[in-house]
Amino acid sequence: MKKALVLGGTRFFGVHLVESLLENDFEVTVATRGNTTPRFSKKVNLIVVDRTKPESVKRAFKNTKWDIVFDQICYTPNDALLAIEVFGEKTKKYVFTSTKSVYDSLDSKPSYVESDFDPYTYNFTLDSNNDLAYGEGKRQAEAVFFQKAPFDVAAVRIPIVMGPEDYTGRLDFHIKKVLAGEDIFFPDIEAEMDYILSKEVGRFIAWAGTSDVTGPINGSSNGTVKMKEIISLIEEATGKKAHLAKEATDENHSPYGVRASWIMSNEKARGKGFEFSDVHQWLPDLIMKSAEKLDNKG
Repeated sequence: MKKALVLGGTRFFGVHLVESLLENDFEVTVATRGNTTPRFSKKVNLIVVDRTKPESVKRAFKNTKWDIVFDQICYTPNDALLAIEVFGEKTKKYVFTSTKSVYDSLDSKPSYVESDFDPYTYNFTLDSNNDLAYGEGKRQAEAVFFQKAPFDVAAVRIPIVMGPEDYTGRLDFHIKKVLAGEDIFFPDIEAEMDYILSKEVGRFIAWAGTSDVTGPINGSSNGTVKMKEIISLIEEATGKKAHLAKEATDENHSPYGVRASWIMSNEKARGKGFEFSDVHQWLPDLIMKSAEKLDNKG
């Protein structure tokens, strides 16, 4: 039986990653800080470790070997370098959960492809602080992996993830505002974005590890959604009219709000054989169920 290690994996789409690996008959070990007690369909091994403390990480994995390591909690180049030091001779393949935000420093274009951000030549800085914005931290982490790792690496770039377990509350923000009759501000109500469902991204990350995929790869559900479509679906689900603000405040700015359409292509992954769902197949039902749940809470 092949062995997989998942760093993180007790919340949101990490749970679906673990379940996908279990379905593929992997022996799965989940490494977390121990703050959450996960429940899975089959037995998994648990390791308690603090990713922010290098000695804790080195000690936890000193005498281990893995077929694949999945890293859900790498945010900086220092995190990536520590992973290489710890797992350099302990795994054949490393799957790093990256982000669509690696493209956010680039000029706007209709759809970003993997080559639009090149981690193989990108400069990174290793220091003790790593006070980096989220997207820049992921860019530099990718750069460290692809320039220094002795094992095969796949960097899975994903957009905003939606799902019933979403603890970020981003979708719920909009539903709550509509239910309460409060204003929501969008910089551009016509802007389009892509998304992915939590269960699907778990399956996608598992696929990136078990297939022959290496290098950066985008993963998003097929199709795009305009901000006004999300609002329309919420209005339909709640039976209430949304109030759109003309000026932004800290309280009314949509967490989905972007100044212009922001989309990435999933063509590479589809060409490699992964089948994505269509966002319009699952989004209306997700919004309807979320609205019912929030409305019942009063």
